[in-house]
Amino acid sequence: MSITAAAVLFLVCWFLVFFIVLPLRLTTQGEAGDVVEGTPSSAPAGFIVRRKALITTVVAVVVWAVLSGIILSGVVSVRDFDFRGTMHPRPADDRGE
Repeated sequence: MSITAAAVLFLVCWFLVFFIVLPLRLTTQGEAGDVVEGTPSSAPAGFIVRRKALITTVVAVVVWAVLSGIILSGVVSVRDFDFRGTMHPRPADDRGE
């Protein structure tokens, strides 16, 4: 895996985890009882992005490490997803024969 591929994989993992973490433990202005005029009651109250980004980074590093390990070990490869059989067979020396 190249450095660029590793970076792209990390960014994809980071944003996926970020969108999962965002709504966790969210307190709305309506629940807090302090709705700012001009905003909906469903708007976040006391939203802390820095903490959510830190949590996201820690979880994304773990997810990225697992996915990178699977990719680099060769347990799963692109050829495993060739359902239509369009890829050429691997040469004998790649298969360990």
